[in-house]
Amino acid sequence: MSGKVWKYITEKLASDGALHFTLLDPDPLTTNIDEVVQLAKISERAGSDAIMIGGSTIFGYIDESVKAMTEAVDIPTILFPGNITGVSAEADAMFFMSLLNSTNQYWIIGAQALGAPGIKMSEIETISMAYLMVAPGKTASWVGDAKPFPRDKPKIPLMYALAAELIGFKLIYLEAGSGADGGGVPSEMISMITQFSNVPVISGGGFNTVEDVVRGVEAGASIVVQGTYVEKNALADNGEGLKKRVAGLKAAGAKRV
Repeated sequence: MSGKVWKYITEKLASDGALHFTLLDPDPLTTNIDEVVQLAKISERAGSDAIMIGGSTIFGYIDESVKAMTEAVDIPTILFPGNITGVSAEADAMFFMSLLNSTNQYWIIGAQALGAPGIKMSEIETISMAYLMVAPGKTASWVGDAKPFPRDKPKIPLMYALAAELIGFKLIYLEAGSGADGGGVPSEMISMITQFSNVPVISGGGFNTVEDVVRGVEAGASIVVQGTYVEKNALADNGEGLKKRVAGLKAAGAKRV
């Protein structure tokens, strides 16, 4: 648990102003290893700063996929586990997450407790993250028994974000759900949280266009995540569309530096 990936994130934020992460789901029921490895390589060439690996419904063991992706790219691979089935020692780091607005204790601390002994022994770097579900939430919200925050009520997630900061989480993730419509998490919600909290905000779910990604950064997000867009388009255009989105994000982030 050397902290190399966290150092990489904080130093890149200081130099670039904002980061782009690609989220890939290695679920063997919906994809194959060669495909996710190719997507990881394309994402790195397009300028993405890290590969997040995970999903809400991963079945079986993912070690082989995670190992292949980690070996294929130079940027960090970071686990984004939807459950203990998404844990692997083959990544560079993992987001150790708590779904704070779940109605089920399992997703707040139960799964974390079950996974903690193995994670501790594996010595993988962990980065604590408060996971906050925003409507519509999609599959992640349904699986996680979440009570998603209404999109027009930014003060509610702000209270959770401030609690997360006081507890000591290193990151706050605002998640609208993979494949969500509406251009991602509302700007007002992102800006309100970043105005009052000192914890970097990651935002994902529905950020599809260049405008969506730029808007997220301009609202205050430190990191914008794209997953569904990459999985649906990056192979077809060899990452050209993703390259434009990353370039837009970096241009918006540079204005902060």
